[in-house]
Amino acid sequence: MENLSEVTEFLLVGLTDALEMQVPLFTTFTLTYLTTLAGSLGMIVLTLLDSRLHTRMCFVLSNLSLVDCVYASSLTPTGMAGILTGDKILSYHACATQMFFFAAFITVENFLLASMAFDRHAAVCKPLHYTTSMTRVVCASLVTSSYVCGILQSSIHVALTFHLSFCRSNVVNHFFCDIPPLLALSCSDIYTNEMVLFTLAAFSTFSALLVILGLYLFIFIAILRMHSTEGQKKAFSTCAPHLTTVSIFYGTGTFMYLQPSSSHALGTDKMVSVFYTMVIPMLNPLVYSLRNKEVKSAFKRVVGKAVFTRLSLLVRNRMQTM
Repeated sequence: MENLSEVTEFLLVGLTDALEMQVPLFTTFTLTYLTTLAGSLGMIVLTLLDSRLHTRMCFVLSNLSLVDCVYASSLTPTGMAGILTGDKILSYHACATQMFFFAAFITVENFLLASMAFDRHAAVCKPLHYTTSMTRVVCASLVTSSYVCGILQSSIHVALTFHLSFCRSNVVNHFFCDIPPLLALSCSDIYTNEMVLFTLAAFSTFSALLVILGLYLFIFIAILRMHSTEGQKKAFSTCAPHLTTVSIFYGTGTFMYLQPSSSHALGTDKMVSVFYTMVIPMLNPLVYSLRNKEVKSAFKRVVGKAVFTRLSLLVRNRMQTM
């Protein structure tokens, strides 16, 4: 932390300096963030209130909602405040904190998606042994290991990044404290940082993706072997929400990292980052609530019970006043 005397704060450039874009951006950020909070927190509360959702899959799903909520909250309010007030300055420690939470929870989400693939594999390929293969201990271990891996990886990135000296500029050409823009500001040798960033990111991403692809290969083989068309449809509907989330998550990463370097543009990378940090956390709970019959049924039960309780109280109060 010796570079604390050199740089004590960072100035975020943001998405654009165009004044006519500030109101639309602030409105979009606000609506997206509120939708994310409503969807993610609603999914968590719904899982807690309805006993029929106390399943292994819903336990992992509620953790996915928590992850979406946390890493969206670590970035979006700061961007909204910068647009509203024009103050885009982050302190040295606030920048490190923001980087830690984003790197940690985006990694946790990566491993949670792989954990959900284990659950879908057990449900489709071994339905009779589902409760014995996906026990509470196994489910809790998968979720816990996802958090441990995310926190460890993020801690390494933050420690290496903020061990560097920042003596050239404090202007971060991004709308949040991401690792690559900060490395570009350093006047230290960043070779080790780049190698560690590439190695850890590639290992965590491709290991999780290979697990998902391998498990879904077995799932599709099991579905094709089913003699009942109704059983095939049910199996596909069971896997559809997870497949949709995986496609969005890894499809965005493929677009960002596998395009030729000549076609890379800073504006494009920023927009892809917006998709990662704001759009995906908003879409995940919507995908699972719209494509999951159990979640929709639980929502109707909880809302119906709340409405019935409210009407009962109103009737009781009216009877007492008569």
